Amino acid sequence: MITLEKVAKSFGDLQVLKDISFTVARGEVACLIGPSGSGKSTALRCINGLEVYDGGVIQVDGQRVGAENLPSIRRRIAMVFQRFNLFPHRTVIENIIEGPVFSLGKPVAEAREMGMDLLEKVEMADKATSYPAELSGGQQQRVGIARALAMQPEAILFDEPTSALDPERVGEVLNVMRELASDGMTMIVVTHEMRFARDVADKAIFMADGYVVESGPAVEVLTRPQQERTRQFLDRILALD
Repeated sequence: MITLEKVAKSFGDLQVLKDISFTVARGEVACLIGPSGSGKSTALRCINGLEVYDGGVIQVDGQRVGAENLPSIRRRIAMVFQRFNLFPHRTVIENIIEGPVFSLGKPVAEAREMGMDLLEKVEMADKATSYPAELSGGQQQRVGIARALAMQPEAILFDEPTSALDPERVGEVLNVMRELASDGMTMIVVTHEMRFARDVADKAIFMADGYVVESGPAVEVLTRPQQERTRQFLDRILALD
């Protein structure tokens, strides 16, 4: 469903992505792992058109990601951010229906009904009239996931969705993501949660220094890596755990 072929991206003199290539099939969960600064988040932002890539090709179901079709791409691929990005002056339900009403043209009543169903799904229905500042980080992130789902996407990109959370809040967000995976949602997840990657991901893609160093079935990459650079990274992560 999502294909990157020799994608390059630079910020000034700094080349962040160096001819990276990988594919994600429909219904597949792919985890992008690697040290900070390896280009993982930039790759996600290029897929969703938040960054303009310099070379190569990114395609979604054969449609090239480019300035000419970004509205179409963003309707098909939603994104959940590290820092929630909720509108602070809008209630939870207002945050969720914003996209369906103004981007998809849904009637407010229909969008609100769907939004409440999604809040039930992420166990946040009782906070529908609350404002983001009244929620914990984990609660805000679950609202962020419901907001992404409200656009009825074909895939969701997660950019380190638990890294800004207190440790006790991480599990509640990962549980929602596990449910989405079991429902067959196509997902690309930038994460340092190796247990989640082992348990849920179909594919693991290890990036370092702007390159894809190793990719393959998650169980193989995470338990029997073929590349020394991958082994070093996983050893360090396991030592921290």
